[in-house]
Amino acid sequence: MCGIIGYIGKKDAIPLVLNGLKNLEYRGYDSAGIGAIVNGELIVKKDVGKIDEVFSKINISSIGSNITIGHTRWATHGKVTKENAHPHTDCKNEIAIVHNGIIENYQELKKELISKGHVLKSETDSEIIAHLIEEEMKQRNFEDAFKKAIEKLKGSYAIVAINKNEKEMMGARKESPLVVGVSEDGYFIASDVPSFLDETKRVIYLYDGDVVVINNEIKIFNKGVEVKREIDSIEWDAEQAKKGVFKHFMLKEISEQAEVVKKAIMQDEKIIKEIVNAIKNAKGVYFVGCGTAYHACLEGSYIFSKVAKTHVNVCYAHEFPNYVHFLTPESLVIAISQSGETADTLAAIRAAKEKGAKVMSIVNVAGSTLVRESDKVLLQHAGPEICVLSTKSYTSQLTILVMLAYALVDKLDEAKSKLKELIRYIYYLTSKNTQEYIKKLAEKLKDARDIYLIGRDLQYPTALEAALKIKEVSYIHAEGFAGGELKHGNIALIEKGTPCIIFTSKENEEGIIANASELKARGAYVIGVGPRNSEVFDFFIKVRGAEEANSIVQIIPIQILAYQLAILRGLDPDRPRNLAKSVTVK
Repeated sequence: MCGIIGYIGKKDAIPLVLNGLKNLEYRGYDSAGIGAIVNGELIVKKDVGKIDEVFSKINISSIGSNITIGHTRWATHGKVTKENAHPHTDCKNEIAIVHNGIIENYQELKKELISKGHVLKSETDSEIIAHLIEEEMKQRNFEDAFKKAIEKLKGSYAIVAINKNEKEMMGARKESPLVVGVSEDGYFIASDVPSFLDETKRVIYLYDGDVVVINNEIKIFNKGVEVKREIDSIEWDAEQAKKGVFKHFMLKEISEQAEVVKKAIMQDEKIIKEIVNAIKNAKGVYFVGCGTAYHACLEGSYIFSKVAKTHVNVCYAHEFPNYVHFLTPESLVIAISQSGETADTLAAIRAAKEKGAKVMSIVNVAGSTLVRESDKVLLQHAGPEICVLSTKSYTSQLTILVMLAYALVDKLDEAKSKLKELIRYIYYLTSKNTQEYIKKLAEKLKDARDIYLIGRDLQYPTALEAALKIKEVSYIHAEGFAGGELKHGNIALIEKGTPCIIFTSKENEEGIIANASELKARGAYVIGVGPRNSEVFDFFIKVRGAEEANSIVQIIPIQILAYQLAILRGLDPDRPRNLAKSVTVK
């Protein structure tokens, strides 16, 4: 869950790496640092804080380098301290490494290194990598020492290493993302494509187990054998990964959702047909995902039931290995992920494949590990999502699930027509007027201790996703409930003035308004979200009915509410505390 970038080439590497780190800050912002080779010496600068804070403390403007690595950290092993920040170096200060992932056997390796005289300066599992390379270099050159050191690691990793005595950069990946950018003037190696989009759109996606050696050329090895990896071209452009006129990425990405629906609709109908046939022929269909993607899975299961009379099992990806005993070669697992690098989701599909099950995915990032390990893929076409919170990716995931459900009953064109009708209304929901209206609600709720969100039927997963958005970014405790569960204990939480957000639809209006009345009778401040106002609501957000696509439109006002709450509470909506965009560790 950290951000890595390195550059080797003809240009001054430091500004390129600093810009890349800023583009990767959504992956971690506890601390940051760079390691550069300057006139045959290794210079490391790092500190605690966000990237701008760190590099305002450190004078690097006069340093020139053609080989530099950088890192922005989301802490896993060790506290947030300068010593634990990356890059880490060996005893001689000749080797520097940056690492994303978790080294599971680091305690064992650490003891071994200490017994051989190595002095470690941090609490991290990452530092041992530099010392392992140093130890191996007693018998072999840098390239071979790096490969030998990697063989000793257990766990997940994306690693980049440099040596002050060598004009080359080493990289390796296992269960953590790492890509190579190819420009006219040099090469990048990074956790994610947005880090170098300003310089190049040409990319090589590294596979699990790949080791890459970069100097004047690129050589890639897997299990000791040199392999070829194709150079792909990225569809995204650099401007899509920038804020533009928006103050925050979160608001920008909320505002892009009408276009996201347009692009998500534009799927290859041949692939849709192949996935539909696989669903029809499967004996057991499973949706798996984490966080927002899990809520899309749950919503999808309701949509499949309602539209296509098709049963789908839904499971958190991290819990899915508990269910693999039921899988057979006739089972089908559909994984949903924005990044395609979520460690828990990858573990789930690998467990499924061990049982011979087919794996298909709905994913946003082309070339990601999930794409490569799936039998069939539908790309979300949502463009880069930089804010840590998922907003537009949820919309694209639901759009695709609606189309799949309708395609199961040979009504794909009807689904597309319904979804296209929503686009104009999504523009209205993301308009300045709507934002200002919802800001009034945010001003009422900004000091709330708890917010409860209630839905029935298709609106229950919406309530869960809405609660997640609020607590992720505003740090207000928010919880989603099924309306029918209120009387089974949850209503005990309601006090005078407790904010409760109610999602309504034409289909469930009678039952959910009854629930709202129960809450109102206990003193709740009741907010309605749906097609019709009610006397029970203290505040109402009108959202037209969209049948099976209700969650696409009803979540948007709550995304805006979550954003406004964060702003009013003086928080950074793009970088909520303790969270990072891609959860690449289990």
